[in-house]
Amino acid sequence: MTEHPRFNDADGSAALGICESLILALTDRKLITEKDARDLLTDVLTSHSEAAETSQAPDKHRAVAEIVQRILDGKDGVRSL
Repeated sequence: MTEHPRFNDADGSAALGICESLILALTDRKLITEKDARDLLTDVLTSHSEAAETSQAPDKHRAVAEIVQRILDGKDGVRSL
């Protein structure tokens, strides 16, 4: 049984929204600094940018990198989808 592609997209969008909300909550409550949050996102960006160079699915890694870059630029990653 194959899943409908829309559900796969929903899984990723839900995960992104949850992670964005968690990062915002952690920084708002001063549990992590904004620098810590930016460093975390930069690590994700770097990992996916590097993976795009060697992966058999580079477009997926590039898409992740673009979303994370939007978040680092101060835009909402979920609304970019």
